[in-house]
Amino acid sequence: MEFYTCEYCYKEFDPKRRRVQKYCSNSCRSKAHHARKKTDNTLATIPEEKQDIDATIPKKTKVDSMSLAGTGNAIAGVLAVDGIKALFTSTENKPATKGDLENLKKQIVNRYHKITNLQQRNDGALPYYDMYTGEVVYSFYVLG
Repeated sequence: MEFYTCEYCYKEFDPKRRRVQKYCSNSCRSKAHHARKKTDNTLATIPEEKQDIDATIPKKTKVDSMSLAGTGNAIAGVLAVDGIKALFTSTENKPATKGDLENLKKQIVNRYHKITNLQQRNDGALPYYDMYTGEVVYSFYVLG
């Protein structure tokens, strides 16, 4: 029987695999890997004689600064996209405005009138008279 020497802890071990093993266990293999890949985590320091206060303040580049031309281009792009979106969106798919909702509310109030001399249904729905169809409609929501 041949014994091998671990390349991390230098102990002799009996190999468990057919191929040549370098380490006696997974923990030695992992520790050896971390030892090889270890980097120096110290911060780089500048010697005191070479320190300059102005060097520590980052200078603005042309990309970091704001210009009138860049602002104008951004506004033009937003206006172009909004215009194209408004042009190609059909009327049915446009979002409702506050005015649209107020008009809808007025139509509902003018269309349905609560009937006070009829009882509620057994399920609790209230009776309303529909002015356009001339029928009695029951609803769980207050329509008028």
